[in-house]
Amino acid sequence: MGKLLGRLRDAAVRRRVRAVIAEELLGTPRSLGVVLGFTAFMFVVGVGYYAPTAGSVPVWLWPLYADSAVAVALGGSVLVSVVPTVRAGGNVIEDAPTSRPLAYLHTVGFVWLVQFGLWPLVSLNLAVGAYVSAPDALIYYWGVIGTHLCFVGLALLFPAFGRTTRGALATALALAGINAVVDYGFGYHPPLLYEPGPVLAGATLALAVGAVALASRSFRRL
Repeated sequence: MGKLLGRLRDAAVRRRVRAVIAEELLGTPRSLGVVLGFTAFMFVVGVGYYAPTAGSVPVWLWPLYADSAVAVALGGSVLVSVVPTVRAGGNVIEDAPTSRPLAYLHTVGFVWLVQFGLWPLVSLNLAVGAYVSAPDALIYYWGVIGTHLCFVGLALLFPAFGRTTRGALATALALAGINAVVDYGFGYHPPLLYEPGPVLAGATLALAVGAVALASRSFRRL
């Protein structure tokens, strides 16, 4: 195990491993359909989570309020972009389309999925007693953390076929900053069992910076 982990420190080895996994999960219409179906399920669950409180948020701010649902929608859009390639029998790694708009989509989708996939690890554990003692803890603690970690797994597939640019990375970082202002400056943060403060706001920004840095390291440039 130690030898295997040592080999994974090599960027070239990580790229090959990512390519194999991406080809296995996305390389055929059937497997891609399964991943898309699971992504759609996570989107529906996310919308259901935000829907009861969305009425108190201005409609034009919904994309910044419904963080998790938007992250999954972006991830689903990335997957849809490779559907024509896979249906035509092409190789998802070598033949997936590339363009500047797609580079922006790949990058922002990756950052949003990683940031908000890891966010519950911080937000829920800042009040872990309230969550694990709640009657529905199986769903609203373990279920939320488990499904959100799937966001990260989905995002890590994107660099196998996607691209990025400096402009896309800057845009992703700027959007994350705007999102933090909306969530914690104006109070339109996701529903929680407590009122978040500067610790969660700072952690959210740190996750965003880390996600952008990871995107910069993981994606090839357009």
